Amino acid sequence: MTTAQTPQLDVQPSPLALLLLGRGADPRSERGVECPGDLPAPSDPDLVARARAAKEKLGSKVFVLGHHYQRDEVIQFADVTGDSFKLARDAAARPEAEYIVFCGVHFMAESADILTTDDQKVVLPDLAAGCSMADMATAEQVAECWDVLTEAGVAEQVVPVSYMNSSADIKAFTGKHGGTICTSSNAERALEWAFQQGEKVLFLPDQHLGRNTAVRDMGMSLEDCVLYNPHKPNGGLTAEQLRDAKMILWRGHCSVHGRFSLESVEDVRERVPGVNVLVHPECRHEVVAAADYVGSTEYIIKTLEAAPAGSKWAIGTELNLVRRLANRFAPEGKEIVFLDKTVCFCSTMNRIDLPHLVWTLESLAEGTLVNRIEVDRETGAFAKLALERMLALP
Repeated sequence: MTTAQTPQLDVQPSPLALLLLGRGADPRSERGVECPGDLPAPSDPDLVARARAAKEKLGSKVFVLGHHYQRDEVIQFADVTGDSFKLARDAAARPEAEYIVFCGVHFMAESADILTTDDQKVVLPDLAAGCSMADMATAEQVAECWDVLTEAGVAEQVVPVSYMNSSADIKAFTGKHGGTICTSSNAERALEWAFQQGEKVLFLPDQHLGRNTAVRDMGMSLEDCVLYNPHKPNGGLTAEQLRDAKMILWRGHCSVHGRFSLESVEDVRERVPGVNVLVHPECRHEVVAAADYVGSTEYIIKTLEAAPAGSKWAIGTELNLVRRLANRFAPEGKEIVFLDKTVCFCSTMNRIDLPHLVWTLESLAEGTLVNRIEVDRETGAFAKLALERMLALP
């Protein structure tokens, strides 16, 4: 996988506040969970007008995708909004767009490049917009894991299932080894398919989605799941544990959803009588077990759309989306609060801000291609194979 280099531009460096969003950490949270205060406002009051002008100049040549977790200042310029896979498919459905500007994170832009035509160019406004979860599983680590499974004599029984929130390299590994990709909304279907192909599943890279789907949705026990830690010899597991397990979960997690705790659920129930707790399946198992409703980002939105006026909701997902939903449904009398008392944005998602988007659009309007994301042909071919297996799921 290669990424185009940004050309040298005569610009001032971004203020430190725009780069270092995290200002504190909760020692009880999982690694990588940092929480900023309010996001800084754009310094240039003309940025909105400049973005509109550049986008208008580009016309149908540009298609802007906005993930649900993006800032409002960015979302306002998105042609479509959605989760990562929906946006990648939307991009593939617009072959006339020469430039796909993906306001999201790196793995999402990779997926868009895999699914779009060779003539289309996928652009990420800030190359530093990564994903801590996706970074928790490297190609080298997963290859070593497969060697461990082979030595334990179980590799032939294992089908890899990788979450959409993974790198192109991990998707390609999955495709090579007969596996499929899943989203948070079709993880159960993906696991059902995988268990028709083999006896065990290696679930990458989010342990919580894998565990919650297997135990909550499919009736397995926690004892059916083992946790593979890539930082320990043999993943910290014995050959016997690997032979007995049905679900081999990779030790990865979402740095935002991993923040929510059982105490968060108990606290909000005390503070807001009659509240409905609605969380994403990337949350820890004890949080999901204590919630009233569990589902993907799209499920969360649809549940709130269908909720009766006057109902109260505590949402366990990224704060930009929760705030947007709270403002949207306030006129309908729906009270929506963030599940945790501490403000917590996804710091990598928030690297895509209005200054970066304006720079990207203006550069493209001037004929300068910046921050292109390209996946090499071999990696893309195997990754696409895994994605196509997901698309073929019943």
